[in-house]
Amino acid sequence: MSEKKKADVFLDLSGVLCPMNFVKTKLELEDMEEGQVLEVIIDDGEPVRNVPRSVKAEGHKVLELEEIPDGHYSLVIKKVGDE
Repeated sequence: MSEKKKADVFLDLSGVLCPMNFVKTKLELEDMEEGQVLEVIIDDGEPVRNVPRSVKAEGHKVLELEEIPDGHYSLVIKKVGDE
């Protein structure tokens, strides 16, 4: 079983509509250092379908995506360095 790393930064985007979920996630990642971990809470539906895909397209690593008890999702992202 893989070791779960505690997030360096936590961002709760529950109730935030697309595409602002990804915009806010991207802005948060820009302020972080390479290798840091961001945990984002996102809603079911468009956010859970689009944000992980968009984060991967930016070159970051999705470490975990799991449904949490309140019907939202926890998305854990590792920042990959800027060129």
